[in-house]
Amino acid sequence: MHKTKQHDTAIDYLRMISILAVVMIHTTTKTIQLSNNNLDSVPISLFLNQASRFAVPLFFMISGFVLEMNYPYHTGYFGYLKKRLSKIFIPYVLWSAIYFFFVFHKKSILSFITTALPTGGSSYQLYFIPSLLIFYLLFPYIHFKYKSLSQAPSIIIMAIVQFIFLILDYYLHAFPLFHPFNIVFFNFFVFFLGIFASHHKDKVLFIIKKYKIFLFLSAILLTVLLYLEGKIFYLATQDYRMFYSQWRPSVVIYTIIVASLLYYLFTISTKFNLFAKQLSKYSFLVFFIHVMVIEYTWNYWAEKILGQTQNYFQQLWFDPLYFLMVVSISFIIAFVIRKIPKVSFILG
Repeated sequence: MHKTKQHDTAIDYLRMISILAVVMIHTTTKTIQLSNNNLDSVPISLFLNQASRFAVPLFFMISGFVLEMNYPYHTGYFGYLKKRLSKIFIPYVLWSAIYFFFVFHKKSILSFITTALPTGGSSYQLYFIPSLLIFYLLFPYIHFKYKSLSQAPSIIIMAIVQFIFLILDYYLHAFPLFHPFNIVFFNFFVFFLGIFASHHKDKVLFIIKKYKIFLFLSAILLTVLLYLEGKIFYLATQDYRMFYSQWRPSVVIYTIIVASLLYYLFTISTKFNLFAKQLSKYSFLVFFIHVMVIEYTWNYWAEKILGQTQNYFQQLWFDPLYFLMVVSISFIIAFVIRKIPKVSFILG
């Protein structure tokens, strides 16, 4: 019997917002770097940067949700693997090569094959893709073990272990596991939460509806907390990871709350579903493209306009404007690429 894949439009919205949050992180990071990490001089840029930190953990959560929702419609493990890897791995390799050789003008083919490709080191937005590919390889086993993993004791143990890893890495010292496996260890809980949520959508929505005011207030409070946490710990340590890292206990809680509220909102509101579905088709390609857009627009336009000294009013208009410009250009390029037959298959 032919089976039709399930589709959840709320996930289209979440995927699109996750990619937009990635772009916001990278555009505001440019402003922060221009200040030489003088966080007192760029409070608006820092706030937008920290408020967007749910981006990558949310992407792992979405991946778990979608993989679990549609795994029964694949024809076995190798059919699943072929489908998933063709969508991610081929574009990843090609964009890695584009960034490595043409955008950042590195020359070593050996370094590309042995270092950049396995770690996502060709460009700074690619670092989590190898970890995502590891989750793709492991997912069928997780799916097979879902019944035992979804019991309350198992979920509690996973949550505790996840938070221990994050506490050790963020507050004490870097997690002693080389990349990309460290990112897998930082995200296995949110990945599984996505899998779990796909089985209990109605219950999840009921709980969110019941506590939506509390969740909304908690999200606002956590946004402020992330801003203060990143700033205070950076000023105390001068370690840029304190504000740049999204692998923090606070970010996991923040991501779960933001994801819950957005999923509820986009489930009950269907007015722009077709629009969201269309834009979502381009979002992954925008993820690959946007850093190229940032590098060229920043070097030839944005840095000159912003200058070396920023004031609060300047940040107020510059960061949103620059973000919108990068997003617009990236979506236009993605739209054009997707119109070229067969090219979108290899570029995303």
